[in-house]
Amino acid sequence: MSTYRELAQKHLVPHFTSKTAWKNGALPVIERGEGCYLYDTEGVEYLDGLAGLFCVNIGHGRPDLSAAAAKQMDKLAFSPNWGFAHPPAIEAAAMIAGFAPGDLNETFFVSSGSEAVESAIKFARNYHLARGDEGRYKVISRNWSYHGTTLGALSVTGIPKFREPYLPALWDGTRHVPNTRQCTSPLGTPAAELNCVKAIEDMILIEGPETVSMVIAEPIQNGGGALVPPDGYWRELRQICDRHGVLLVADEVICSFGRFGYWFASERMGVVPDMITFAKGVTSAYQPLGGLVIRSPLVDEVFNSPMGSFMHGSTFGGHPVATAVAVANMSAMRDEGIMQQVLDNEGYFIEQLRAMGDVHRSVRGARGSGYFYAVEFCADSNDDRDLSPTQIAGLQGGSLGGFVREERMTVRPDDRGYTGLAISPPLIADRTIIDDLVARVDRVATRVDTWLGDNG
Repeated sequence: MSTYRELAQKHLVPHFTSKTAWKNGALPVIERGEGCYLYDTEGVEYLDGLAGLFCVNIGHGRPDLSAAAAKQMDKLAFSPNWGFAHPPAIEAAAMIAGFAPGDLNETFFVSSGSEAVESAIKFARNYHLARGDEGRYKVISRNWSYHGTTLGALSVTGIPKFREPYLPALWDGTRHVPNTRQCTSPLGTPAAELNCVKAIEDMILIEGPETVSMVIAEPIQNGGGALVPPDGYWRELRQICDRHGVLLVADEVICSFGRFGYWFASERMGVVPDMITFAKGVTSAYQPLGGLVIRSPLVDEVFNSPMGSFMHGSTFGGHPVATAVAVANMSAMRDEGIMQQVLDNEGYFIEQLRAMGDVHRSVRGARGSGYFYAVEFCADSNDDRDLSPTQIAGLQGGSLGGFVREERMTVRPDDRGYTGLAISPPLIADRTIIDDLVARVDRVATRVDTWLGDNG
């Protein structure tokens, strides 16, 4: 009788996984989860240091969420949001409106983050058409940004290796500009004068404001490694977009629902964008659900136009089971004080990571906020020496991933603009879990120290 591993390797096509990793005889098959830990079919325990994929915010094994799904299936398994509404989607949208900043009061549901970004691109275009601005279609995004993998979302994504295989098929309306890590302005430069801020307005002016539809950015950027923007950065983006009639979109597929101690990270940035994309944490990944939260005046503009509707939709957007789980998840997060848990522990988290990094010559540093961090590796932190191309290829090519697997944790060996580890545990992680996680990262760094000594 074939094992699950053998069946997976014969019949299941993996996501973003090399043949070498997938055909490995030790490929884990995860069968259950509890809290911040996962267990495979052989009983081996793993610490989930990535919350699945930045999404199992409330932790694994929550019977209240599975009960909400079962109850909804028994009552109404499916009904579309095309010309009809149903209570779970209505309740979820109303809750989201209560948590979102400013007048972001209306939610368009889809099933994933990529679809949410696609919806933002389409809504922005619909909005400008409703106002008679037919020339506005271009999108400004940032280098190394990740906005999804469907062709529209991939067009605004800024990660070269994801884009390159599909370049002939990608829409050519995106213009990429430097991200906050690529900012070369001196420390202390006012936000309005940062060259990474000015680059956005310069691009709008170069392209012609009458052709630009929207600017999209993650409040804290994933690609490049947990890039926290300088103070005032987002407020400047808001002012630039307002000056030129461009919509500002915060891509919060990772950043929302508590990852940074707020329902939406835009609130932490002190700004009300025109739209917010979300997915992942809205259901803590117990069901696939994503969406787009939109400022009410923008929706009114579209509804009151000759077009009369947002010309977009999907079969499963606002699925009753998914939205019922979203209501249960958001209710539990609110009632259990998950936001405050993150705010109370984020200082301790980054202090532990930085203290760990200080004793390793391979660790350039740790950065991030909330429950979202990156540990970056270098050749020697004593003189801030970069990894050589050979060292980068070796670590990114499997050595770093092997060290992580040996520590039985799911943090992400990252190669998107840096070489390091992406760390983002469930938001229920207390200081005992944080200590366990940091200790495992510490042992990985020790392995990297030794590996660099052998591969100098």
